[in-house]
Amino acid sequence: MKIEKKLFRNGPYADFFSQGVQVGNTVYLSGQVGTDEAGNAPADIVEQMKLAYAHIESVLAAYDATMDNVVEETWFVTDVSDCMAKVGGLFGARQEIYGKIPEVCQTLVGVTALVDPSFHIEIKCVAVVA
Repeated sequence: MKIEKKLFRNGPYADFFSQGVQVGNTVYLSGQVGTDEAGNAPADIVEQMKLAYAHIESVLAAYDATMDNVVEETWFVTDVSDCMAKVGGLFGARQEIYGKIPEVCQTLVGVTALVDPSFHIEIKCVAVVA
């Protein structure tokens, strides 16, 4: 059975994978990391999270979607203790990004490493569009 996919390819790895794939009314986003325009990651997980969400918003925009369309997110973090110590700052900033208490399900996964040692968080989302 063949399915129709709408792909969004962007960034340095555009030849290897899509940042987003839409099948039907569901959009699957690749994990997004917190880098600035020069490709650098700040040292703080809260700042990385804010940048990761900015990248998520860019991918969603390619599908005429916003953070309101997100239904599920998974955070991959390299230091769960640091994440939990900064949970107030993380969830406060996350609420500002969503513009309200997020209406999503979420999973937090501790990992030993991400693709670059300077990354502390990677966020993967699923969104539903009309």
